[in-house]
Amino acid sequence: MKLGRKLIKALIPMSAALLLLLSFATAQAEGETIRVLSSSVTSEFPEGIRFKVEASGDNEITSIAVRFKTGTQSRGSYDYLDLEHGQIVNSELLWRTNTGARYIPPGTIITYNFEIEDSEGGRFDTEPETFVYHDIRFEWKEVSQGAITVSYHGPVKKRAEIILDALIETLEKMAPLLGADTSEPIRATAYNNNAEMLGALPPGSSTIRRELVTEGQAFTNIGTLLLIIDGRLARGTASHEMMHILTSRAGDSAFRGVPAWLNEGLSEFGNIDPGFSYDVALEFAMATDRLLPITSMPALPGNPEDVIIFYGQARSIVRFMVEAYGSQRMTDLMATLQSGTNMDLALRAVYGVDRLGLENQWRRALGAPLFTPSERASVKPTPIPRGTVTAYNLADLISGAAVTPTPEPTATAEPEPTITPQPEPTPTAQVVAQADTSPAAGSSSETSSSTTGEPDSQGGGGACSAPRGGGQRALDMSGIALVVGLVGLRFRRWFRRWFRL
Repeated sequence: MKLGRKLIKALIPMSAALLLLLSFATAQAEGETIRVLSSSVTSEFPEGIRFKVEASGDNEITSIAVRFKTGTQSRGSYDYLDLEHGQIVNSELLWRTNTGARYIPPGTIITYNFEIEDSEGGRFDTEPETFVYHDIRFEWKEVSQGAITVSYHGPVKKRAEIILDALIETLEKMAPLLGADTSEPIRATAYNNNAEMLGALPPGSSTIRRELVTEGQAFTNIGTLLLIIDGRLARGTASHEMMHILTSRAGDSAFRGVPAWLNEGLSEFGNIDPGFSYDVALEFAMATDRLLPITSMPALPGNPEDVIIFYGQARSIVRFMVEAYGSQRMTDLMATLQSGTNMDLALRAVYGVDRLGLENQWRRALGAPLFTPSERASVKPTPIPRGTVTAYNLADLISGAAVTPTPEPTATAEPEPTITPQPEPTPTAQVVAQADTSPAAGSSSETSSSTTGEPDSQGGGGACSAPRGGGQRALDMSGIALVVGLVGLRFRRWFRRWFRL
């Protein structure tokens, strides 16, 4: 009996091992009913991405699909490759990116895998792989540190390293303030001049391309930057565009993005290579009573002079928020916005004031006139009810009975709500706007914007275009020219007033 028990005990682990081996062999046999003989993914930028798969199977292969994710997006794309059914198939797909709706910026990471099915319901999924969608006009090299990579071409490695250092410095300085995720990759593609950059931008108007120079563009929800690195403005451009990505990661929600005044203000506040042009513009606006109601503006203004003032005010008010209330409040504000809360409610929750209250606190700190919304903005029309429809018969129509219409009430204006003054915080330092010397910091004197720039589900971004003259006579923001221009504008206004007298 004892010998039998010992034998049974010895056989149990052997039996388990045998069953495991048989199970593995069966699974392996099932997995081998479909086999990938070869596969490739190649860039044909700007036309698209070409996927190829050669596969074989014990049964007829009926479909091969590719599933891929663009950059850091959470959602992906799915499409079928062209093939003829058979046990050995060659399949191919050109996923086009040469339209505004499906544009993918060069340098973006593509994560993909293939899904293969046969006539008997068998399925085989390949392991996910990554591919960088490069601009095929050039041979690219890379410098990287941590999650940040800069792609460059030609003998400009030193410049690429300068850009990499600027991106890293901005990340380390501003990510803690915003509460932004720093683990996701950020890739920058660096072009040597504007002529090279033109071929990389999203499809658009040829007229605009001739008249504007895009110094940098950020595709915020895929983590890709396009930059020109041929001059002294490159560090500021890189830093400004990096801030757009960090701001988006910290504050954008599924319902709305960070408003333009806060987005651009943070991008200039976090710029590691700022200049003085926006300081001059802010001083000019205060001296000529041209301050904008900045927190009420949903987007950048269209007037070139006002665009410069907008950037000066945005940077200054963000600086006030950080210096007067402390950096933790800004971190909390971004987290509140990311939860889906609208701007007024988020400001009240974190700062105890709404947009109007915050703007007027900032204006007091500058010694500027307070902003009072116009009465027209507070007038709400009284809803007009629909007329009552009453039933009447043929006899009423024959007799000519009159039908009295329901009178329409007169619209009345609601009284303007009383705004309770908010307590002012004591700034820990003087509020001074430090702005950029030129649009190279990713800002534009005429057409810069922090738009979503989302060409499609593939990627969104804040685009910053820097006009350098052309048919539209775009304003040049070089330091001396800007100062002379602003002085000229002020002299013109004084000259007109003097002659009126």
